[in-house]
Amino acid sequence: MTRLLSLVLVVLMLLAAPAAWGASAAVTQRYLCDGDALVATLHNGAVDASEIPNSDGGTVPGAFIVLQWRGFSLQLPRTNNAGIPSYTDGRWWWQAVDPDRPDFREHRGSFKTYACSR
Repeated sequence: MTRLLSLVLVVLMLLAAPAAWGASAAVTQRYLCDGDALVATLHNGAVDASEIPNSDGGTVPGAFIVLQWRGFSLQLPRTNNAGIPSYTDGRWWWQAVDPDRPDFREHRGSFKTYACSR
């Protein structure tokens, strides 16, 4: 009987999990950057440092953005900079102060800025 009850609970948890995942659904935006299509998908990750107060733009520490562009798939973690959320891995940088014209840069000795628009 205990095994049956455990099995039923596991099945119920598995059935309920997709609904919980949907609550933190990703937000996708499409842009044209430097002449090529770019898909930006924002994921609000788990809070991994709740003592950091910056939650501007509805993001929290642990959030990240995935940029798909020119055959690359870049996963950039959210910075802890104050203000509008920005994302970087040290090489690539993304920030959308103006959501219609986000700031997208690459750092390779110097900064290269890619012009982006919706």
